[in-house]
Amino acid sequence: MAMVVKNNMSAIRTLSTLNGNNTQLQDSLSKVASGLKINSAKDDASGYAISERMRVQIRSLDQANQNSQNASSLMKNAEGAVERTVDILRTLKQKAIDAASDTNTDDDRATIQKELDQLIDQIDDNALITFNGKYLLEGSRSQSGTEVATHMTNGNLSTDTNMSTKLTELSNRNGENLEINSGDRVTVSFIKGGKTYVSVMTKVSSDATLTDIYTMLNQAENGTSTASDAFAVSSTVSTNTLIGDSPSGKKIMTKDGKNALTFVAKNKGLEGQISGLSISVADAEGNVKKATNTALDAFKTTIYAANTTADGAVSFQVGASANQAVKVGLMDMRSEALGLKGRDGTTIKITTREAANAAISAFDNALNKALDQQTTIGAISARLDYTASNLTTSSENVTAAESTIRDADMAKEMTNYTKNNVLLQAAQSMLAQANQNSSAVLSLLQ
Repeated sequence: MAMVVKNNMSAIRTLSTLNGNNTQLQDSLSKVASGLKINSAKDDASGYAISERMRVQIRSLDQANQNSQNASSLMKNAEGAVERTVDILRTLKQKAIDAASDTNTDDDRATIQKELDQLIDQIDDNALITFNGKYLLEGSRSQSGTEVATHMTNGNLSTDTNMSTKLTELSNRNGENLEINSGDRVTVSFIKGGKTYVSVMTKVSSDATLTDIYTMLNQAENGTSTASDAFAVSSTVSTNTLIGDSPSGKKIMTKDGKNALTFVAKNKGLEGQISGLSISVADAEGNVKKATNTALDAFKTTIYAANTTADGAVSFQVGASANQAVKVGLMDMRSEALGLKGRDGTTIKITTREAANAAISAFDNALNKALDQQTTIGAISARLDYTASNLTTSSENVTAAESTIRDADMAKEMTNYTKNNVLLQAAQSMLAQANQNSSAVLSLLQ
């Protein structure tokens, strides 16, 4: 090999190897220091892109999980308020049952009325519950819908009952005659706008029909005014009958899925709301016919009155992709919407036995509405818990997958680091040796 001094190829080649070893050592040092085998796109371009997408997914899943937990807190807030309202309604029914007994004097009923008024005011306070400044139960969080009238259905009467059925021929669901006789006394009462309306048929005639009951309802008085056509129509409907003006296309439901008699309020919305309907039959001597009343006094609200509302339902984003949301509408839980108070502030009265009996029916209907809302809230809360659990599992799984792509095997990287460190030192030593070899040319000049 020729001896040259201008280009020391041995040193140049060794320097190249030294630089390569130094680069590998720096890569190993970076991996050991960060704990990642992919620190930038140059380490693994496709692996880096996949890992970054997974990191975005993980953060999205974690945020959705947080959203689910926040939503659960909101629903628990609403559930607590409705639960308190349910407790109050149970108490109100108890007070109405107490007032319906003639063991109480008018003064006793007046005292009970004071307590009842305070409890109804508390229901309004419950409805004003907020979460993060948002009202939940005062009607602004309900789903969109048009005005709908109250529908009250009796599922205890025979399926072939209609408005032309004679009172003396009325029968229950099993086909047993209700034993309403000529000469019996029929009392009907209902509550509208917090006022109790009562009408009495002193003697049932042999040709009296349900149309007469319908007429009585619209002519009922509360001492100061007449009901003035509170009910618009009455008909026999089946469980599959769709109400055109019902929010979300709700159907009238009966337990046995068969036809049932339904009374419908004349005016739609809360202004025309009927919150309680009671029909009582007694014989000529004034003895109440309990078996008869069990079937007649069974009108339950199947469609609740509602005003036209914009869509204010709360929507919870509980997924990592757009529109992966849980949406729920919260009913208006104010006393007016529950049928316990009129728009003018008039509350249900239990100052007479007849009024107390009508109030019992109204409190039953209000309780059913509140329980329906509580059931909805409970179902959504349970779903949110499952959602949060599922998001946690998904986040863990994606994290595990991302770890296999990007996390460094520390034992392996320490081995590589040690190897590259030794190779770097060896290259440095050889470079020094290569540089020393060039000085041998000087011996030729001696």
